[in-house]
Amino acid sequence: MALSLLVVSISFYLKEYISPDSDLYATLSLVSVAGVVVMVIAFSLGLGAMPWIIMSEILPINIKGLAGSFATLANWFFSWLVTLTANLLLDWSSGGTFTIYTAVCIFTAGFVAIWVPETKGKTLEEIQQFFR
Repeated sequence: MALSLLVVSISFYLKEYISPDSDLYATLSLVSVAGVVVMVIAFSLGLGAMPWIIMSEILPINIKGLAGSFATLANWFFSWLVTLTANLLLDWSSGGTFTIYTAVCIFTAGFVAIWVPETKGKTLEEIQQFFR
């Protein structure tokens, strides 16, 4: 995701210095669209499913309903926040917008690598011990 967002941001930065009549401008437009498509596919296959996977694997049965509701609320709130701010950011700077999204994606990958436990082959009790 971060790589595809970086490609999109670079293509937007380069388009600022190229004449709209040139062939390179049209190519960069296609590259930016392809980058967004790759990002959506990568999100759907990876990070998009993360909240639902985490909820099903690490939450104990007695709080799964409440915590699942909170996680769903947080997921939809941040989706709404991105949707709300996207046009404002794009009006400011298209390249800057996707640079910010790239940075957030890299931060998220680091956060998951550090704080989200591996659950393969572990019982719920072993996973809960990780958080104590």
